[in-house]
Amino acid sequence: MLTDLPSRTALVRRARRINRELALLYPDAHCELNFTSPLELLIATILSAQCTDKRVNLVTPVLFARYRTAADYAAADRGEVEKIIQSTGFFRAKTTSIIGLGQALCDRFGGAVPARLGDLITLPGVGRKTANVVLGNAFGVPGITVDTHFARLARRFGWTTQADPDKIEQEVGSLIPRAEWTALSLRLIWHGRRVCHARRPACGACGLARLCPSFGEGPIDEATARKLVKAGPFS
Repeated sequence: MLTDLPSRTALVRRARRINRELALLYPDAHCELNFTSPLELLIATILSAQCTDKRVNLVTPVLFARYRTAADYAAADRGEVEKIIQSTGFFRAKTTSIIGLGQALCDRFGGAVPARLGDLITLPGVGRKTANVVLGNAFGVPGITVDTHFARLARRFGWTTQADPDKIEQEVGSLIPRAEWTALSLRLIWHGRRVCHARRPACGACGLARLCPSFGEGPIDEATARKLVKAGPFS
């Protein structure tokens, strides 16, 4: 559990060391949504809300084969889209976002996905999390993706006490060099999916145990903890 708060300098040093250790633990960390273009990643990320990447990756091959451009989505038949994406959950709302997204891209951006955060978040169904996923993984623009895993780990590491994603993004961004934001996001998400679970983190099998102020929230016995570790990939 968190105890004494570290000084600002100590907090920055520990955060950057944890990031370096995560890089060693997950040298191949990458976005686990399958895509070949910014538009495909944008659509896939919208579909991933309240849904696993694995499920999204089962759905998108059919969707992407049928709809290839923003104009295709703008003119899409609602019933057809709903049928294709139904298994991702909240399919009616997601269909509304996808069709509206296609229309907005055609109306305001010439059918292309913009590479600016301020533009992306004006699109239907796109918030900062989705925008940062696209910026970081499709355009190479550094961004922090605060999903449930990232938020949980940032609090456990003592980087923030916030629950609001925007505030978490701001506080963590002040600790880590901007160039590392996308990579950090991917590493934290991978670690959260595999080791640092919400209910029973595998503390005794965690490569960050000696650096983590929350060590002990889960089983510290290595044999017990190793049974909790989940193997990837999750795509």
